[in-house]
Amino acid sequence: LAGTVPEEPRCTVERADASLTYSLFLQRFAFSRPVILSGVTDNSAFRALCTREKLLAAFGPFPVRLSTANTYSYRKVDVPFQEYVEHLLKPQDPARLGSDTLYFFGDNNFTEWGLLFQHYVPPPFRIPGTIPAYSFGVAGACGMGSGWDWRLSPAPTPAPTAGSGSGVPFHWHGPGFSEVIFGRKRWFLYPPDKTPHFHPNETTLAWLQHTYPTLPPAQRPLECTLRPGEVLYFPDRWWHATLNLDTSVFISTFLG
Repeated sequence: LAGTVPEEPRCTVERADASLTYSLFLQRFAFSRPVILSGVTDNSAFRALCTREKLLAAFGPFPVRLSTANTYSYRKVDVPFQEYVEHLLKPQDPARLGSDTLYFFGDNNFTEWGLLFQHYVPPPFRIPGTIPAYSFGVAGACGMGSGWDWRLSPAPTPAPTAGSGSGVPFHWHGPGFSEVIFGRKRWFLYPPDKTPHFHPNETTLAWLQHTYPTLPPAQRPLECTLRPGEVLYFPDRWWHATLNLDTSVFISTFLG
């Protein structure tokens, strides 16, 4: 099915658990390479506030700022959160350009969301001299007309969803963390000195379908799929692109 996105069979990003100390984080990862952290925080309370029902009840009439899913020329559109959920939260059309794809992934300049962020427990690591800023997002990857289910109870690993694949194409910025609250998010990463081959107005789904299969093994990115409760750290200026395999709720902590 067009738009069905598989989960890659392996993870090439290093993993660490709660035994990772701050000094080892600074020594091994902070300035040199990404890492996936598991068990470093407990955000079950925050997750309970991020179900579809709770978010619509708390923020339905309030505006969210959507951005186009391309690399450089972001266009911004403000819509009520409920309108985004009920009408714009759709699977990625493989033929649609990034400049025509609206996506809620982080422009949280509205004070209403501050109350939600107070319940989030960020990763315990910081880069000296930086100040954290949160970026909250909701991304569509459910089948057309299938509804939207953010469940708190454990569920079996879902099969790839027809029409899944929203996300942002390759870009870079300062360091930060990104945690998945609901769903699964696939990441692709390149170091600063290895610029990926991509078109800035091509969606990540189109890149995965057209460019990724042509890459020799040595030119492929680091990649992994994050699941709820897992946190990815990405260092400064690392190229990265994302792809949502399910309807996803996520929050990033940018260190600026």
